[in-house]
Amino acid sequence: MRKFGLIGYPLGHSFSKKYFTEKFHNEHIDDSFYEIYPLTDISLITNLIASEPDLRGLNVTIPYKSDIIRFLDWISPEAEEIGAVNVVKIKRIGERIELSGFNSDVTGIRDSIGKYVNYSIVKAMVLGTGGSSRAVCYVLREMGINVTLVSRNSQANIISYSDITADMLKSNRLIVNTTPLGMYPDIDSYPDIDYKSLDRSNILFDLVYNPEITSFLRMGAEQGCTVVSGLKMLHSQAERSWEIWNDLSQ
Repeated sequence: MRKFGLIGYPLGHSFSKKYFTEKFHNEHIDDSFYEIYPLTDISLITNLIASEPDLRGLNVTIPYKSDIIRFLDWISPEAEEIGAVNVVKIKRIGERIELSGFNSDVTGIRDSIGKYVNYSIVKAMVLGTGGSSRAVCYVLREMGINVTLVSRNSQANIISYSDITADMLKSNRLIVNTTPLGMYPDIDSYPDIDYKSLDRSNILFDLVYNPEITSFLRMGAEQGCTVVSGLKMLHSQAERSWEIWNDLSQ
């Protein structure tokens, strides 16, 4: 039996086990099992892998997408440039264990917003500065879009929420939430922007997928914005993870 799983902390919000369990059932994949591994400290990854000899791959979520890198033997150029890994492939060669890191978030992001982004979208605002934010910025810059980063406190090349003006919300037609605000069970929270300044020209993309329509998206939709849930990204990045784990060439 091959095992796969998810590491992070906390993991009460995760849909990954449900997704892969249903996938294995529906596609008659009888040799695989997916489990949740909440790790209170990333250093526990070593003991986890040693104690689970059937473990062949891991998804990585908040807060370990960057911290996991120091435990890896190899990292894909894309993940290295982003500075975040959310897929780990585990190879066991005799007594030796090799860990390789990848970023499947970029696939999910491309699949989620590709059909909404055209030549008229030249500027985007990205809320949050964590590992997921870096993946979003990587994809947007690939598309030729200028990115403004927003965090709670301003610093070099990053503005604070209090710095955001109505004109900025109009000119940055694509606004992406990469923070956990609005995630279950804290579903009433949302990024602190002036939603009344948004209109039908804006596109709001939320990486949070539980609930599917967050307060961020709901408030944008009330202003006529196009809204994109994180659920498509979840599915796309999960399928990319499965491809990585089963690719014998990597």
